[in-house]
Amino acid sequence: MDKGTARVTVWFEAPFWVGVYERTWNGRAELCKIRFGAEPKDYEVYEFLLRNWGRLPFRPSTQEESVCRPVRNPKRMQRQVQRELRQGVGTKAQQALKLQQEQRKQERKQADRERKAASDLHRFARRQSKRKAKHRGH
Repeated sequence: MDKGTARVTVWFEAPFWVGVYERTWNGRAELCKIRFGAEPKDYEVYEFLLRNWGRLPFRPSTQEESVCRPVRNPKRMQRQVQRELRQGVGTKAQQALKLQQEQRKQERKQADRERKAASDLHRFARRQSKRKAKHRGH
């Protein structure tokens, strides 16, 4: 009886998401590397495999080839995630809008500070003139 297994592994390899489809049939292992653009969902990967099964370029695997995602240091991954979160998530357009919003916020704060300083000077001048008026002898 023929026995076969299949396995798909998907991981992020900057700047693309990469999938390796491994199938074993009668003791022979074959690999196919698939490059996705954006992060694929499970059902999208499955649908892709069903649609393109006949056209996938399988090749025999060698012992040196690693099918699994390379093991990364968890602390390094955590630092990378924090760096990306600080940088901001979204498209370049969304990041540009966020930057404009931050600039407007800074300009508004600066204008409010100037307005408050002018108001304080005006109030101080009014108080001084009242004090001088009291001492004139009227």
